[in-house]
Amino acid sequence: MSTSAENGILVAVDGSPGSDAAVAWAAREGQRRKVHVTLLHVIAPLMATWSSTAVESSIADLQEDSSVKVLDDAKRVFDSALEDPSSVVLRTESRPSPVVGTLAEASRSALMLVVGNRGTGGHKRLPLGSVAAGLLHHAHSPVAVIHQDDVADSAAPVVLGVDGSPSSEAATRLAFEEAALRGVDLVAVHAWSDIGAVPMFALDWRVYEEEAEAALAARLRGWQEQFPDVQVRRRLVRDRPAHWLVEESQTAQLVVVGSRGRGGFAGLLLGSVASTVAQLSHAAVMVVRNT
Repeated sequence: MSTSAENGILVAVDGSPGSDAAVAWAAREGQRRKVHVTLLHVIAPLMATWSSTAVESSIADLQEDSSVKVLDDAKRVFDSALEDPSSVVLRTESRPSPVVGTLAEASRSALMLVVGNRGTGGHKRLPLGSVAAGLLHHAHSPVAVIHQDDVADSAAPVVLGVDGSPSSEAATRLAFEEAALRGVDLVAVHAWSDIGAVPMFALDWRVYEEEAEAALAARLRGWQEQFPDVQVRRRLVRDRPAHWLVEESQTAQLVVVGSRGRGGFAGLLLGSVASTVAQLSHAAVMVVRNT
């Protein structure tokens, strides 16, 4: 992954617990990658049902003051996540503009975009807030979704979903990078079928297992040569890739998936597997688009 992006690792901040988790995760990622981190707070425009210049001006002033506090608090979270905060260059920025569109556009010049699964406006029962969901569809860089209750073991593996699609290839590259940076194993999960409706009882799974094993090994071979220190464990499953990726996330520190798999139609921005894993994973999730 290039390290010349203007925004480095870009973090969407809003003062929520999910945002704090995203800031801490990004701080450690910046340290591993030796790149700078940008904290961006986007102030949503006031949508009033009446016109009052005085009221709108007063609210705008309050929003600016609030943005300063949000960024100050985020900087404290960033510093507390690192033994030596000076080891990572930190930049902060506030912009008054539509949230998702602004973050998506800023991601054009970022190595990755990091966001909490739910922001200040998210309902507690929703696994993904509107901003996180919007960025998964529209961001131009990989998107890391961080859940506030994620507790990752630093020795836990990185899990990769492999299906042979273009975005899966991009995800494979990034997953090997992440495993190498962390010094942990990589678990590659490949499903023979994307759905659970295939009448597997009518098929002899053993007939296909060897072929699937060989195909998975071939897809990973070149990357293993590039990252010889990464130990790879392959897991073949019959169907329901999202189910098995979520299961693997229980003992992982990161799950990496492509944004759209082999079953997605042209023009689809986010596939069902990526969407489900981002919502239900027990670990941080990185969704990678083919660029």
